[in-house]
Amino acid sequence: MTSTGDLPCSVLMCALISMHIGPWSKWIFLKIRLIDDTLQNTVCKKKKKKKASSNAGTFSVSWKQNWNFTYAGNFGGLAYSCCCKPFSNFPSENGWIFPFALDDCGDYTGGEKPRSAPSNGLGLQESSAAVAAQDLTDAPVGHLKYAVLSGCAIIVRGQPRGGPPPERQINLSNIRAGAMARRAAQAQPDTKDTPDEPWAFQAREFLRKKLIGKEVCFTVEIKTALGREYGMVYLGRDTTGENIAEVLVNEGLATVRREGIRGNNPEQARLCELEDQSKASKKGMWSEGGGAHTIRDMKYTIENPRNFVDSLHQKPINAIIEHVRDGSVVRALLLPDYYLVTVMLSGIKCPTFKREADGTETPEPFAAEAKFFTESRLLQRDVQIILESCPNQIILGTILHPNGNITELLLKEGFARCVDWSMAVYTQGAEKLRAAERSAKERKVRIWKDYVAPTANLDQKDRQFVAKVMQVVNADAMVVKLNSGENKTIHLSSIRPPRIEGEEKNKDKDKRFRPLYDIPYMFEAREFLRKKLIGKKVNVTVDYIRAATGPGEGTPAFAERTCATVTIGGINIAEALVSKGLATVIRYRQDDDQRSSHYDELLAAEARAIKNGKGLHSKKEVPIHRVADISGETQKAKQFLPFLQRAGRSEAVVEYVFSGSRLKLYMPKETCLITFLLAGIECPRSSRNMPGGMQVAEPFSDEAMLFTKELVLQREVEVEVESMDKAGNFIGWLHIEGLNLSVALVENALSKVHFTAERSAYYKTLVSAEEACRLRKEKIWANYEEKPVEEVVHVSEEKERVANYRPVYVTEISDTLHFYAQDVETGGQLESLMETMRAEIAAQPPLEGSYSARRGEYCIAKFADGEWYRARVEKVESPAKVHVFYIDYGNREIVPSTRLAAIPPAFSTRNLPAQATEYAFAFIQIPQDEDARADVVDCIVRDIQNSQCLLNVEYSGVTCPLVTIQFGDTKDDVGLGLVKEGLVMVDVRKEKHLQKMVTEYLNSQESAKSARLNIWRYGDFRADDADEFGYRR
Repeated sequence: MTSTGDLPCSVLMCALISMHIGPWSKWIFLKIRLIDDTLQNTVCKKKKKKKASSNAGTFSVSWKQNWNFTYAGNFGGLAYSCCCKPFSNFPSENGWIFPFALDDCGDYTGGEKPRSAPSNGLGLQESSAAVAAQDLTDAPVGHLKYAVLSGCAIIVRGQPRGGPPPERQINLSNIRAGAMARRAAQAQPDTKDTPDEPWAFQAREFLRKKLIGKEVCFTVEIKTALGREYGMVYLGRDTTGENIAEVLVNEGLATVRREGIRGNNPEQARLCELEDQSKASKKGMWSEGGGAHTIRDMKYTIENPRNFVDSLHQKPINAIIEHVRDGSVVRALLLPDYYLVTVMLSGIKCPTFKREADGTETPEPFAAEAKFFTESRLLQRDVQIILESCPNQIILGTILHPNGNITELLLKEGFARCVDWSMAVYTQGAEKLRAAERSAKERKVRIWKDYVAPTANLDQKDRQFVAKVMQVVNADAMVVKLNSGENKTIHLSSIRPPRIEGEEKNKDKDKRFRPLYDIPYMFEAREFLRKKLIGKKVNVTVDYIRAATGPGEGTPAFAERTCATVTIGGINIAEALVSKGLATVIRYRQDDDQRSSHYDELLAAEARAIKNGKGLHSKKEVPIHRVADISGETQKAKQFLPFLQRAGRSEAVVEYVFSGSRLKLYMPKETCLITFLLAGIECPRSSRNMPGGMQVAEPFSDEAMLFTKELVLQREVEVEVESMDKAGNFIGWLHIEGLNLSVALVENALSKVHFTAERSAYYKTLVSAEEACRLRKEKIWANYEEKPVEEVVHVSEEKERVANYRPVYVTEISDTLHFYAQDVETGGQLESLMETMRAEIAAQPPLEGSYSARRGEYCIAKFADGEWYRARVEKVESPAKVHVFYIDYGNREIVPSTRLAAIPPAFSTRNLPAQATEYAFAFIQIPQDEDARADVVDCIVRDIQNSQCLLNVEYSGVTCPLVTIQFGDTKDDVGLGLVKEGLVMVDVRKEKHLQKMVTEYLNSQESAKSARLNIWRYGDFRADDADEFGYRR
């Protein structure tokens, strides 16, 4: 049999929930307090049913023969149901207390109630409250003592179930404590701050220290029409505990409300008795003096918060947490000066409550849970606060509790995320915060429930590995060689290399931009990484992979980038770079998790660099690197050649490797870039663009280039310059750590010995290395077949000079006494080509200004005579200044790009090679004196320019063949004539087959000296230090 009864409105229900160890032991204590003296039917009667209404809500109770109760109720919109069995009953003065074991109880499903309208239900119904003493690191259990509003009002909360529990305010019956200080309403400027009443703060503090973190039990006696509840609170689990109202009255911290006291109420009588005793003992407010000394001097505002924070020097100060706005923002009362300040936790941010236009607040996901987490651990607790910084009037600090650090706990439990802007000021170690956040991410708790790690798709071997650094790319990337032999480009995480911004970016548009030298501190950053990393093994930890991006407005396209933290010897390279002011740290959006795993260390390093004014943050003038690039600049290369030859071994850095034997070097002493060719070897040629099309790579060319790269790229080397070729490339020997690169290539069967090595000191070493590889038939010698010995013919050193003069037409003579000449035999082809080209251009004239000149390209240029000629671009200073070389005539000119056009394919050098060939005079030396040289040039121009002569090649030179030239009519030697007139000196050659010519020239020189002609007019100047006089022997 089961009966259901509805209790009358005069019945109030109070419930106590306490959590005990073990998953099954939950208990509910129901206390039925009967206010009316008349009960039509008692609860204890079986099979009776009554209905009534209560301002606390509606409920119904059913029971069975064995006293099993079924309870269902609704209080303040919070629905609960439970089944209970009584095991004993305890009589009470005003009713009965029935303890029940809870078999099943529904979870709390409502939201948190605002404190201005407290919930009518605390877990189940009006109850004796249990406050479980809690560790900061554990979740609160049972009904918690939540906050003390004043000396006679407290707020309690229930056990959290599926969310923050509801709260309930209980006012102590029959007593009154002093009102606490209250700040004037900000919206009402006419109002003033209300100070404490005497002994109000002491009463609140007494109650706070006695109750916070303790179990309490309470009964509700009266509930007003406005919902305010008055009752009694006992320390402990039941009403046998210490009566809090009595303790307050006994200590002289509260007065008894004597109006309306019933003579038959022993509780009220007891309070009056205690008050009389307190007065007699002069305790608390009954002491002499009136209590003016107990009124606090509250300070709600601080004129200069930054100075206030700095004056504390980051020392811990005592405080009481008075209010929690959200999980990471609290209002604290600083002791002993009573400053009431708002403190934001340094380094983190919790979900917040967004205020809508209508004034309501909408919580972000987990905002209420984060707030409850902080409230349940800190609210009205004694703590210590370290005030760390005050940016933009916001006080940042760290709250220290004896049981832990709330900042780290919020992160660990997934209630907060790290924020970079305040992380730098956190004094307890930013790495702890990152570690706590990382733990929450790995467990995917709360705000990280949908978190996906940036490297989640990578295997462990791809996330962390050891690699060898092969090349540094600018200042934020490097090429590393993996254990598998594969090369991989790695970008340093979260840093940005030096760059040009603003007006500097648009400056010198006409100048060819070279980032390494033109961007301030880029060269220093690259050199720092190069010296520290090149050729060494490093530890790589991949932090994230930045996806490829397409080009947008004003933004270039980027390929996929692997961003990692690189360390060597325990040193974070990115951090070292930032600390020296050679890079900056990238700032991210708060929700952007793709960043360095050591991001906080990078921010701290940047802060140190800014403070010390290093590198990019220095106020000094930026360093300027004037580096001359003389690659392909024949004239400049000729000027540098003597210096490099006399210097012997010079220091250099290999900037680029074009092929196995062709490199670009940076000469730090000379501050120039040169193209360097390895002497004495013939290396397989790589594929490259040629005027006639793409040149196919020779076998083992890629292997040779890779070998050279791994050995010398971006390393410091020594070079010996011997000569240069006609393109302005220097030729010589390169040494790295005592190893000759030419010899190394030959030893590894990646190059052959060139005949020009015969005159070098390394010839025997090269030949023996080549012979060993040839016998092993390695690489380039794999298909080698040795020729029969009898086929080797010994070349006699006694060969005679061959005189094979051919007719040429001299078109141009330079200041260095080099001249250009056309072969008379092919002159007809040139004339035909020019006529056809000009006719085609006249029919289809090029669009003026449509051609964009690039160095090394072939084009057509309009000369001063208005005709178009074939040319090659040598240098582009600006669109208005383009240096061109007329390939069929040998003269040079500076023209605007509007006088240039693309060369028609039918008239390119593939159909007819350039007709102007460069030559120099054999057997003569040009005077160094400018006036003397000008005399020689004038004489040659007058005699042979634009005339047909006879030319014979005598021997090869550094940049061009050296020849003797005869007048077309008289057959007289032009060079010999210069010697006879005393205009030049003789260049003595050692080749035996040329001795006859050399002797003739020397005899003519002696005759000129005897006659004191021209340069010999003061005698033989060579007897003195020739260099002082501008001549050389």
